[in-house]
Amino acid sequence: MTHLVSVGGAQPYDVLVGSRLTSSLPALLAGAAQVAVLYAGPLGARAAEVAGELAAAGVKPLLLEVPDAESGKTGEVALRCWERLGAAGFTRSDAVVGVGGGAVTDLAGFVAACWLRGVRWVPVATSLLGMVDAAVGGKTAINTDAGKNLVGAFHPPAGVLCDLADLATLPAADLRAGLAEVIKCGFIADPRILELVEADPAAAQAPDGPVLAELITRSVQVKATVVAADLRESGQREYLNYGHTLAHAIEREQRYRWRHGDAVAVGLVFAAALGRVTGRLDDDTADRHRRVLELVGLPVGYPAPAWPALRSAMSVDKKARGAQLRFVVLDGLARPSILAGPAEEQLAAAYQEVAQ
Repeated sequence: MTHLVSVGGAQPYDVLVGSRLTSSLPALLAGAAQVAVLYAGPLGARAAEVAGELAAAGVKPLLLEVPDAESGKTGEVALRCWERLGAAGFTRSDAVVGVGGGAVTDLAGFVAACWLRGVRWVPVATSLLGMVDAAVGGKTAINTDAGKNLVGAFHPPAGVLCDLADLATLPAADLRAGLAEVIKCGFIADPRILELVEADPAAAQAPDGPVLAELITRSVQVKATVVAADLRESGQREYLNYGHTLAHAIEREQRYRWRHGDAVAVGLVFAAALGRVTGRLDDDTADRHRRVLELVGLPVGYPAPAWPALRSAMSVDKKARGAQLRFVVLDGLARPSILAGPAEEQLAAAYQEVAQ
C-alpha cells in the first residue's frame, strides 16, 4: 500500500510512502530532457535503476557520484556537480534527483536550488533519516568548517519518494539512528508515535513491517503540516529542530563521525533536561525521552569533559539571534515552545543529565 502525504504552501507537492516507487519519477519531471542523478558510491546499483527508469521514459540521465555521507556536503563537491551540469548543457527545464540518505538529498537539493537560480528536483530517500527528515520540507544545505547546514536555500522539491523497499538493505545501526527523528516527531506533535515505539520496539525497527510504515507516514505528516504553515522557519518550523542544537554541536565536535540520528538522540535528552531545569517540563515527560530512546538502543549520553567544546559550538547554531541562544523545549507533551537566552548554569545543569 502506498500512502500519500500532501505538503501544502506556495509550492505544494506530494510525498509518496510505499514500495517500488521509482516508476513514479518520470511523471514528476515531465518536460525534462536531462536529469542529473546524484548518489554516493554504495548506492550505485540503486542509482542505475533510477537512471534506467528515466531512460526508458525518454529522459537522458547524467549519473553523478559524490562522496558518501557528510563528506559529500561541501562547497567543493557542489561546484563539481555544477560544472558537470554546465558541461552537459542543463537548462531550466532539466532537473536533479538525489538518490540516498539525508546527506545526498541535502546536496542534491542545494545543487538544484542554485543551478540557474532553481531547477526542479526530487529526492529518492533510501534511508529512514532521509525519509522522515531531510527529504521533506524543502530545506537544502551544505556544511562548512564553521558548522553544519550553515549554507543553504529553501527550495521545495517537485515530489518526494520514500521507497520502503530500500530500508531492507539499510544497516541496522542506520535504521536505528533514523528513529531519533521519528521519536522527535512524537514528542513535539504526535504522541501516538511514542505509543507505537513503546508497545513494540522490535516492530518499530522491522523494515518490512506495518509499524515502521505507519511511523514513517505519521512523521512525514508532522513535518508536512509544519512546513505548509512555515516554509522559511520564521515561526513554528523551528520546532522541528527540537534536540538539534546540541546534536549539531556533537556532530561538529565528532567531525561528523557520529550518525546524525545518534547525535539527535542525545540532543533530545538534553533538551528535555533543559525544559525540566527551567521549570517548563514535567518530570515524567522529561524522563520518558530517555526511556523511549533506550528502548530502541539509541545513545542517551555524551562525555562530560566535552561540554566546553559543545557549548562553544552551539554559539553558531542557526537558531541563535545575535549572542543569544535559542532552544526548542517542551511545555508539556506535544507542546513545543522557544526558550531564549537560558542562563549558563541552566545549560550546564541540563548537560549533567547526559554527561557520562
